[in-house]
Amino acid sequence: MSIVKIADTGSDADSGLEFCIRLSRAYATLTRRLDNVLSGLHGLSFADFMTLYYLERAPGGRLRRVDLAERLGLTASGVTRSLLPLEKLGLVSRQPDPRDARVGYATLTDSGHQLLGHAVISVRMVAKDVTELVLTEQIEATSALLGRLAGMNSSNS
Repeated sequence: MSIVKIADTGSDADSGLEFCIRLSRAYATLTRRLDNVLSGLHGLSFADFMTLYYLERAPGGRLRRVDLAERLGLTASGVTRSLLPLEKLGLVSRQPDPRDARVGYATLTDSGHQLLGHAVISVRMVAKDVTELVLTEQIEATSALLGRLAGMNSSNS
């Protein structure tokens, strides 16, 4: 049996590693909690919620699949697979571009808007519960940091 020692690259690297591990664990824990609430009350996963959320916030209430993929951190084919069940449920529809047949948009239906309105209330309750002991300044600073790490800006948030 051989033992592999991980090279010690200094405390900055260790801090960065610890940050990434904690961030990943926090994401998994929060996603699991949101999935439980959303599926129990609204029949959605947190991924479904995020899709509906980004579509509602988009200019004109629609996004090209490639733009939705960027916001969700998915591939274009991953977005297509995630939109199919939402389309079958009547929450999302496809909208062709009249000027370019190769471009298609995803948009919320009236049912999608209504369900999202209810789901947002549930997500806000979880967010309030999760952050109730955290100072507003800490939330804002952490949110800005996470946005930078995710490459978010005003056009893709």
